[in-house]
Amino acid sequence: MIYPSIDKLLNIVDSKYELVHIAARRSKEISRNGYLQMPESEYTSKKNIGRALEEVAEGLIEVKKRG
Repeated sequence: MIYPSIDKLLNIVDSKYELVHIAARRSKEISRNGYLQMPESEYTSKKNIGRALEEVAEGLIEVKKRG
């Protein structure tokens, strides 16, 4: 099973396209500066893209709703 689930993430973010954009930007940011918002031992994923998705699921990344 994939963690975090797409259903949980889509309750936070309006669309899959926006989710991909947010996760990609955060993943690149992690690669550049190495800053993680949680202790490394709390992440399930070893890769930056998975860690970015976990941060979205935990509410550590603010997602602004349009409209």
